[in-house]
Amino acid sequence: MLDPRYVADHTEEVRKALARRSSEAAALLDQVTPMLARRRELVGSTEKLQKERNQASEEMAALAKSGDKAGMAARREALKALSEQVKALEAELTKVESELEEQLLAIPNIPHASVPDGKVEADNPVIRTWGEKPNFDFAPKPHWEVGEALKILDFERAAKLSGSRFAVLFGAGARLERALISFMLDLHTGEHGYTEVYPPYLVRAEALRGTGQLPKFEEDLFKTKRADPNDPAALYLIPTAEVPVTNLHADEILDEAELPRAYCAFTPCFRSEAGPYGKDVRGIIRQHQFDKVELVRFARPEESLAELERLTMHAEEVLRRLGLHYRVVEHVPPDLGAAATKGYDLEVWLPSHQAYREISSCSLFGDYQARRAKIRYRPEPKAKPRLLHTLNGSALAVGRTWVAILEQYQQADGSVVIPDALRPFMGTDRIQLAK
Repeated sequence: MLDPRYVADHTEEVRKALARRSSEAAALLDQVTPMLARRRELVGSTEKLQKERNQASEEMAALAKSGDKAGMAARREALKALSEQVKALEAELTKVESELEEQLLAIPNIPHASVPDGKVEADNPVIRTWGEKPNFDFAPKPHWEVGEALKILDFERAAKLSGSRFAVLFGAGARLERALISFMLDLHTGEHGYTEVYPPYLVRAEALRGTGQLPKFEEDLFKTKRADPNDPAALYLIPTAEVPVTNLHADEILDEAELPRAYCAFTPCFRSEAGPYGKDVRGIIRQHQFDKVELVRFARPEESLAELERLTMHAEEVLRRLGLHYRVVEHVPPDLGAAATKGYDLEVWLPSHQAYREISSCSLFGDYQARRAKIRYRPEPKAKPRLLHTLNGSALAVGRTWVAILEQYQQADGSVVIPDALRPFMGTDRIQLAK
């Protein structure tokens, strides 16, 4: 959430920054501006009357000591009237602040000044490319054909169980998923210094509000229904481990010495994916349930840009160890996530698409999430707490990594070579159809 004081004091600056995202984002300020003005007016009036009330109370105490009963009675009536006015103003101020917060929750973050301009996703500049596209002496197949031929991927049985946009992995396919998860967690905890977390897969609405999924993305979430009709606190299946892991420190004040703090977590993720079921989403590229290893970092504001570069390199290292050709693009403002102020996508090459596809998104949120979730740190003992900066990135989306391995490492005989880094976890150097 944006800082209401900053928005009030720099309205046009904020409007111009949001216009870099879209005219619709900038227009959201039109509803907020009059509310900010009313809030400022109410704060001024309330503080003035509170001062008068305090003064009247002191005068009444002095009259009580002097024995002036008539003057004391008059002052008591004046104090009562002032107290009622203050109470009414405070009630209105509480209402305005509540409505203002709801409006601010709908406004996306301001793009960082270093974010390049652009209008659409295609404008995202390529920052770097790693590796070479695989060179096949045969016509490469899409991962769903490779997987089905090897009998490690089954959509029909998944549909029988759950409907469309689900898959069942068998044998070496299931083991490859597990191997990728173990490899990623071992890399991040053993070499990159992350603390592994195993969080709940169900969270309250407050956690989703803290990271920005609510209220904006309510329709993308799977919401549960309590068996007890008297319990109104419905839980949501997590769309990403970012939600529970970031909210681990909601309503907390961390010591500066604890920063940066870094967590990694494997979880399944649940999203109600919408849109047509065509070539771009065929197979397991876009599923309602998928696995992901997520990185979350908490940083001092002055170090957060460097932390974003560090987190992005940690995600890239997974692809490099696996020998998968990819590129890094930077988000232009319209392609930034609503809560992000700056970010990168890692895009892996998929021969079946003859295109790059996102496999990780690494984002800096500034204090946007921290303000929502009230995550702060104390710069020094007894100092006033400050909002810290949050960051997160997939490292990686496991299913899409599974896809990239099948497509980039497929062989003419239909088998799939296992990257060297995964062989200790797989116990084999190749997936092939059992004879």
